[in-house]
Amino acid sequence: MNITTDPAQEVWHQLADPGAYEWWYFDAEDPSRGISIVCIWFSGFAFSPFYLRHFDRWRSRLRSDAPHPGQYAGFSFQLYEHGREVVNYMREGHDALSSFATDGVEVRFDRNAFIYDRERDEYRLSISFDFPARGLKVSGAFSFRPRHRYDYHCELDCLPGQGHRHQWLLCAPRADVEGSIDLEESNAGSVARREFTGLGYHDHNLGSMPMADYFRRWYWGRFFSERVDLVYYVVYFRNRECPPLSVMMLHDREQGRQRVVESVRFTERRMQKGLFAPLHGRELHLDAGSLSVGVSQRSVLDSGPFYLRYASTFSVRGEGLDLDGLEGISEFLDPAALHSPLMRFFTASRILRDGETTAMYRYYNYFKHRFDWLKTKKFSF
Repeated sequence: MNITTDPAQEVWHQLADPGAYEWWYFDAEDPSRGISIVCIWFSGFAFSPFYLRHFDRWRSRLRSDAPHPGQYAGFSFQLYEHGREVVNYMREGHDALSSFATDGVEVRFDRNAFIYDRERDEYRLSISFDFPARGLKVSGAFSFRPRHRYDYHCELDCLPGQGHRHQWLLCAPRADVEGSIDLEESNAGSVARREFTGLGYHDHNLGSMPMADYFRRWYWGRFFSERVDLVYYVVYFRNRECPPLSVMMLHDREQGRQRVVESVRFTERRMQKGLFAPLHGRELHLDAGSLSVGVSQRSVLDSGPFYLRYASTFSVRGEGLDLDGLEGISEFLDPAALHSPLMRFFTASRILRDGETTAMYRYYNYFKHRFDWLKTKKFSF
């Protein structure tokens, strides 16, 4: 397991191992307008039930053809407004829909792309897709300009001798984000534009084997504030002889100082589990001796059989800091649920895969569309 902040690692790694994955993640919030977005590009959709089913059948020798990550590229886009989901789009497809630059940093899936301009130190995102299941056409563009970066590297081998590779690259812990998103109703033709000016975050993950074969649990979160910004990352490994890896990265904006804290003592409290939500802690505590951070996972933004995304409240104590009520984002991942055929069935209800659209996908989006339509009439957005 590698953690790095090296910009040279932003490139596509061309992983071809069966079950390998790579994704580029962007999120941003505009508090003044109550809008937040999440954009992810995938080479090897790590959470795809179609990809994992192919891998399992190949590993069990029920299929002779090994799954290649390029067969399962993808793109997802989420838009939240005042804490409620407006768009939740996930599409997966074959090689022809995607392209990954081998010289520079540029990724495309269908009409959705991002490029990194090294001279301007800027990520430019372009979004464009039809979402007939929700009666929408979505288009937009965003600029991410990093305010600062870290200089850090950590390596831990939890499966010695197996030639595996997993990496978290923290690319832009805090970025200025500007842009807009247009939502066009397919039938009515009316277009609602949302301008966007806020703060964002970007990271990049990859692995050479299925996540569920390597990780047990994964917590991540971040917040921005006037005084200090923070990113935390905690992973538990399938190999229980390997201790959890926990890191906090703090940027003191007032003092212009950065700090990376390793070997953080991590505690979960208020454990909860739902029918389609894995067991996880709603209250988290990260203790590094003279510095402690509390995380209250306040309200669910997105949930699934293996994944939860929260709007969270943070507190920071120690080393001259005494801060409460800091708002940010936290996530939880339990990839074990990816092994369950039942949970894969429900996960597939949210993914549009070319040539394999399921009845559950149509039903899920029909009811979400009707529910959102009622909210539209009620709140007039």
